[in-house]
Amino acid sequence: MAAKLKTGDKVVVLAGKDKGKQGTIASVDPKAGKAVVEGLNMAIRHTRQSQTSQGGRIPKAMPIALSNLAFLDKNGKATRVGFKIEGDKKVRIAKTTGDVIDA
Repeated sequence: MAAKLKTGDKVVVLAGKDKGKQGTIASVDPKAGKAVVEGLNMAIRHTRQSQTSQGGRIPKAMPIALSNLAFLDKNGKATRVGFKIEGDKKVRIAKTTGDVIDA
């Protein structure tokens, strides 16, 4: 199945402890159905000190299920993502406005 959400997309969280917060997708794992959103779903990871990095309690963004994320259209509203054939290319469109997401 084609990826509806991609790296760099602005999204809003629909469920969980960060419900209603907005962010940008840093990475997507389509096989697991999860994405990492910058600054959301933070967890504390305890790391050992090494020669290159300082140890301690480091906050890290953890993956969120793709089903709990919604794309933000140009108006800043949550929308679903659909696909449309334009010429010989398949492009993503915002369902509420019908605008092409990635030109």
